[in-house]
Amino acid sequence: MCQVLHVSRSGYYKWKHHTKSPRQIQREQITKEIHRIFLESRCLYGSPKVTFVLRQKGKQISQKTVARIMKEQGLQSRTVKKYKATTNSKHSYPIQDNVLNRQFKVKKPNQVWVADITYVSTKEGWLYVASLMDLYSRKIVGWHADRTMTKELVLKALQQAYFRQKPEGSVLHHSDRGSQYASHDYQKQLQKYGMQCSMSRKGNCYDNACIESFHGVLKKELIYQHQYTTRAQAQQDIWEYIEIFYNRKRIHSANGYLSPTEKERMYDLKAA
Repeated sequence: MCQVLHVSRSGYYKWKHHTKSPRQIQREQITKEIHRIFLESRCLYGSPKVTFVLRQKGKQISQKTVARIMKEQGLQSRTVKKYKATTNSKHSYPIQDNVLNRQFKVKKPNQVWVADITYVSTKEGWLYVASLMDLYSRKIVGWHADRTMTKELVLKALQQAYFRQKPEGSVLHHSDRGSQYASHDYQKQLQKYGMQCSMSRKGNCYDNACIESFHGVLKKELIYQHQYTTRAQAQQDIWEYIEIFYNRKRIHSANGYLSPTEKERMYDLKAA
């Protein structure tokens, strides 16, 4: 065999009886764990989040080491494409003041909800998605998808959020100046729920940065990875992403690396 492989007899036996060092074994184990965390995150987490999960499991490791291993293994998180506005602010409905004024840090759940609409391309045509986020936990408290971008689209998302969360006290509802949110029916529903309305300044996407960021993440982590044939396929994937992964499992740096559900639960435990 040694002659066939063109190696010395001593070299062959050295290779055969070679034992891995503790450091090599540890490196292989941590590499496998990094792979597992990366795959469980749907190939979405970069080195900061992977490092946090490892440390939660008791692994003492630096982000620099994790980043190096991920680079060696070809584990690269996906990047965000540029966000495009969808709503139409050219209408005759009254515009509300920007009460939120970029105060994105809040002290409790159901204090501020932010709302926006995005769109998904399918071979059948566009699928529009209206979402509401609770700023405290970054939880998507309500959402609805439909083939048309109407006031009914945003009303159904709002109704879902209200009946899911059952907020006690007044909620500050912030959105852009789109006709769907400024419509009489939507404003009437906000009043019925005892909510205060706030709207972004004209042409200023940063006034509603958190929910727009979510839609960017939704597209990066899900939509841009697929080519949907039907709206129903896209809607099913969005449901699974929001309800199973994003709200319950996906950790957020803004939440101290807790998922939205965990952040909300921690608040409830402290308040009890």
